Order: sequence, then C-alpha cells, then structure tokens
Amino acid sequence: MLKHRGFPGRLPGTDFQFTIRRPNPKGVTPLKARERFSDRKAPDKRADAGFLRALWENFGDQPFERGNLDAGRLNWLFGREVIPAEDPFDPESYDALLVLDLRAAQANFPDIFGDS
Repeated sequence: MLKHRGFPGRLPGTDFQFTIRRPNPKGVTPLKARERFSDRKAPDKRADAGFLRALWENFGDQPFERGNLDAGRLNWLFGREVIPAEDPFDPESYDALLVLDLRAAQANFPDIFGDS
C-alpha cells in the first residue's frame, strides 16, 4: 500500500480522517459512491471540501494511486469528483488508479478552484 507522504492525515482541528495508517487485515474496503443528501451537516461538507482540496493540491489533474487514502472519505466523492482512471477498475485494490473529474469538482466545489 502506497503511503502518500505530505498528504494531510485529517482535516485540521477535527477527527475527520483522510488517510489510514496500515492496510486493513480483514480486506480492502471497496470504493463505492455514497449519496450526498442536501441536509448533510456543515462539518461533513467541510470535510468533503477539505479532502477534495488536499487531492487537488497533491495530485492536480493527474491520476493517483488509492494507496492509504481513506475509503470512507473517498466514497463521499467517488463517482462524481473522483473517478476511476483505469479500465477495468478494481474498487478493492490499494493500487487502483483514480483521477479528479475537474468539471464535476469545479461545479460542486467552486470555492476550491476559483476561476481555474
């Protein structure tokens, strides 16, 4: 499992986790899109934005390996702002390649990207 050095471990000042320390001995948590309802709490929305900002700052528009990125946090963005970068895609692999869908990310989180 690739460890993304320099990637924030969590949203500063919170317990919202962005990375994991070690592989899950029971198996890899699969990536799957989770529905984001409009009534989600503000801290949850800030965690999504903070995680997306960290992905943008660390990887930009380039494909990146899932590695030690937290599946729970990725699942809130998966299928929208974060999409598979390979076909076939294995949602249960730490080696799976992902990429930001900049069009969706800019539409859903315009404050992160500004006018870029």
